[in-house]
Amino acid sequence: MGPTAVYALLSDGRTIQIRPAAPDDFAAVKAMHEAMSPDNAYLRFFSLSRVAAEQEARRVTREPGPDHAALLAVYSGQIVGLASFEAVRDTGGKTAEIAFAVADAMHHLGIATLLLEHLVSLARARRVEAFFAETLSENIRMLRVFSDAGLPVTTRRAEGVVDITISLPPDDVGIALDAYLDTVAVRERSANVASLQPVFQPASVAVIGASRRPGTVGRSVLENIKSGGYAGALYAVNPNASRVGGVRSFADVASLPETPDLALLAVPPQEVIDTADACGRRGVRGLVVFTAAVNAAAGAELLAVCRRYGMRLIGPNCFGVAVPSIGLDATFAAANPRPGTVGLVMQSGGLGLAMVDHLIRLGIGISSFASVGDKLDVSSNDLLMWWEQDGQTRLAVLYIESFGNPRKFARTARRVGARMPVLTVHAGRSADGQSAAASHTAAIATPLVSREALFEQAGIIATPSFGELMEATALLATQPPPAGRTIAIVSNVGGAGVLTADACTDLGLGVHHPRGETRRLLRALIPEGGSVGGPVTTAATVSADGFRQVLEVLAGDEGVHAIIALVLRTGATGDLVAAIRDAEIGVPLAAVVLDQPEAVRLIDAERGPIPSYVYPEAAVKALARAARYAEWRATPPAVVPDLADVDAEAVRALVRSFLAERPGGGWLPEADVAALLRRYGIPLVSTTAARTAEEAVAAAARAGYPVVLKADVPGLLHRSDAGAVLLDLRTEGDVRGAYQRLGDRFGARLSGVLVQPMIGDGTEVLIGVKDDQMFGPLVIFGLGGVATEVHADHAARLAPLTSADADLLINSIRSAPLLRGHAGTPAADVAALRDALLRVSRLTDDLPEITELDLNPVIARPDGVVAVDARIRVAPQVPLDPFLRRLR
Repeated sequence: MGPTAVYALLSDGRTIQIRPAAPDDFAAVKAMHEAMSPDNAYLRFFSLSRVAAEQEARRVTREPGPDHAALLAVYSGQIVGLASFEAVRDTGGKTAEIAFAVADAMHHLGIATLLLEHLVSLARARRVEAFFAETLSENIRMLRVFSDAGLPVTTRRAEGVVDITISLPPDDVGIALDAYLDTVAVRERSANVASLQPVFQPASVAVIGASRRPGTVGRSVLENIKSGGYAGALYAVNPNASRVGGVRSFADVASLPETPDLALLAVPPQEVIDTADACGRRGVRGLVVFTAAVNAAAGAELLAVCRRYGMRLIGPNCFGVAVPSIGLDATFAAANPRPGTVGLVMQSGGLGLAMVDHLIRLGIGISSFASVGDKLDVSSNDLLMWWEQDGQTRLAVLYIESFGNPRKFARTARRVGARMPVLTVHAGRSADGQSAAASHTAAIATPLVSREALFEQAGIIATPSFGELMEATALLATQPPPAGRTIAIVSNVGGAGVLTADACTDLGLGVHHPRGETRRLLRALIPEGGSVGGPVTTAATVSADGFRQVLEVLAGDEGVHAIIALVLRTGATGDLVAAIRDAEIGVPLAAVVLDQPEAVRLIDAERGPIPSYVYPEAAVKALARAARYAEWRATPPAVVPDLADVDAEAVRALVRSFLAERPGGGWLPEADVAALLRRYGIPLVSTTAARTAEEAVAAAARAGYPVVLKADVPGLLHRSDAGAVLLDLRTEGDVRGAYQRLGDRFGARLSGVLVQPMIGDGTEVLIGVKDDQMFGPLVIFGLGGVATEVHADHAARLAPLTSADADLLINSIRSAPLLRGHAGTPAADVAALRDALLRVSRLTDDLPEITELDLNPVIARPDGVVAVDARIRVAPQVPLDPFLRRLR
C-alpha cells in the first residue's frame, strides 16, 4: 500500500498537504516546472531545455510502482513542490535516486526537507538502504537540505556536479534512527511553535458569538479577556449589536477591521462549520471552538476546514485557553489565573478549570492553559513542544484520557521531562471510568496497562487521583527534586513522625538517622523528652527558634536529601509554622501542619513557597514521586541495543508466506514458531513431533529422560488448562501410557504429540507480547506457568525495549526475589532473561504483523533461560510511521 495524503507544518507554521502524485496531476506538475525561473530550472535540470518540464511531469505522475514513488506538496490548492525516488536497478532496489523541485515563491519554508522526510519514511518501508542524488555545486540550498537531514551523507565532486549518497537507518531501532528522529523532532518543534503563535501569543482576538446576555459562554469569555488585562486588539462578533460588554462588535468575521490571529467560537453546533470556513477565508490562523455537541461527522468536516485554510484548532467541546503573562484569559472560568510557571493541558475542561482554581488558591501561577476538549487537532504533544521553548514553563501538568500518537507523545514527553517535571493522573482506571471517559471525549480511552507503560518509560509522574496530582504539583512547583532518597523527619508530635517513617519505608524512601556532629548539635537543641535517633522528635515544648535551628542543622548534614517538618500548634510552643518559613534550608522541604484545614497549601517564605500538607502520607507520596523523577532524570539515556545476529528478512519471508495462504492471519504452526524464534536467538526447548506411540518412545530416548508429552490438537491454545501436558515421564512405559491417556482424552482430534526434555530446577516466568493498535507492541513479563492468572504478577513496557526497560520489567514484579534466589530456589541467569526480553522486543518491533506472542512458561535457571511453550499469532498490518511529521 502506498502513501496517503497528510497535512504537515512548514517552518513558518503554515499548513501544507503532502500526497502521492497521480497521472491526473500531469498538467499541474508540468505547469509548476514551466513557471520556474531560469535559475531555478537550471539548478533542477542542469539545463534550460524546453522539454525538461514535460519529461519530468510524465516521469513523476506515471502509475505508482514498487520501484518508484513521487510525492507532491500542495498549498492553497496549488502544487508547490515535489520529490521522487527511482530504484537503481543494479543495486537490487537497495539504492534509489532522488530528485526535488520547489516553486520559486515557496523557497526557504522547509518544503524540500519535509518532502525528504516523507521519502525516507516511504523508502525505509520498502527496505531501501540508501538514497543517491546529483546536484550542481552551486545549488547551495539543496546541498544544505541533504547535509542537515540528520542522516549520514557522503559526497563526491567532479566537474561542477556533486554526487550525494545518503544512508538510511538500517533498522526500526538503533542509534542511527534515534539520531535522525532527534533531528526531525527539532524541526517539528520549530514548525509547531510557529503554528501555535496565533493561539498563545495572539496580537488580536475575536469572540464570535459574544452575547449581550451575561452568563452565556461567549459573553463570559469576552468579560474574562477584558478583566485579564489583555493588551491586544479585542473584537466581538454579534450581528445584532454594535457593542458587547463595552467591546466593539461587528456583524460577521468579514466585517472586522483587521484579521484576528485568534478566533473564539461560541456559536450553536449547526453554525460551527460555516463560521470556521468564514474565519479561514478571512485568514485567521488560530481557532478555539467552545461549542459542544459537535458529532463525529461535523468534527471531521471542521478539521477539514482548518486544514484547508491552515488554522490550528483547539476543541471543540472545550473551555478555552489562557496565557496570564499577556493577560489572555479566553475561558469562561470564574476568576482570572495569575501568571506563573505551571503549564496545563486538559482533555476535561471542567477539571482543568478546577485545577486552575486550586492553583490560584495555592498562589501557584500558570504559564499557559489549554482545554483541548475533543482534541481534533492541538493536543498534549503540541503543548509540550510549546512549553519546551516558551521560557516560562517549569512544570507541565496533563490530564489525558486518549492518545492520537502515543509513540510520538512518549518521545516528546521524554525529551521535555529531561528539562522539567511532567505530571499527569491515571484517568479511566476502572471499567466504568473507561466508559465515562469514552463517552465524554468522543474517543477511546487508553487501556491502563498501556498508559502505565507509556508514562513509566517517558518519565512522566503519574498519580492515581486528582488530589495526589495537586499535592505533587504543589511540591514540584516550589521545590527542586531531591538529590537522593534519604529524608530527615522532624516533628513536635512523636506519633506523626512514626506515621511519616512508616510511609517513607512503604514508598522506598530512607529515614535519616543523625550521627556524629549532627547528633551532638541536635542534643543541645532538643528539650528533654525529645529524640534525636530519627525520626527526630523535638518534644511538645520546643520553642519556635529551637525548631528552626533543628531544621537548619539537619539541612546541613550531607546525608539528608530532603526534610519533612511536622508541626501541631500547642500552648507550649511558639509559631512553628513561622519557624519552618524562616529556616535557611538548602534542600527540598515539605511541611505537615496537622491542624490546617486545607489538604495542601503554600507557606510563603523568603526563599520561596513551601508546600504544607495536612496528612503526613501526602507529603511522603509527593516527595517519593519527586525523588523517583530525579533518579529518572539523572539516569543516562538508554538506547535500544543493536542485535546483529537476528535474521529479520528470513522471518519476514516466513510471515509473508503464511499470510499469502491465510490472508486474514492466524496462529503460526509450531514449526514456523520454532523457526522464527531460532532466527532471533530466542531459546526454545528442542521439540520432536511424534504421530504414534512408537515414534514418541524413540523421540524420548533421543531427548533423554525425563520428558514431557504435549497433545498436538489443532486449534488448542491453552494446553495446560485442557490437560494436554503430561510431565516428568521417566520410562518407556510412562511415555506409552501418557500417549494412550492423551488419545483417550482427545480422540480423533489428536494428530500426535510433541516430545520435549523435562526442564526443571528453575523459576517459571512469562514473556508475552500484546499488540496495541495505537501504542504498538506491549511486552509483558511476569510469573509464568499455571500461576500466571492466579497471581496476576506481571509488568509491561512498550517496545522497543532498552536494556534499562528490560531490567525494570524483571525487577518490578512482586516475584522478583525468586529470580535472585529465595527460599531454596536457585538464582536465575538474569542477564539471559534480559537478553530474551530484548530479542522478543526486537522481533515484535521488526514484525508489526505479530499481534500476539506468548512464551509461557520460560524456565529461568542459573545457566540460562529456555521457553518450553510458544505460540505466535500474526495478521496483515498497514505500516504506519509514528514519527513522521504530519498533522492528524
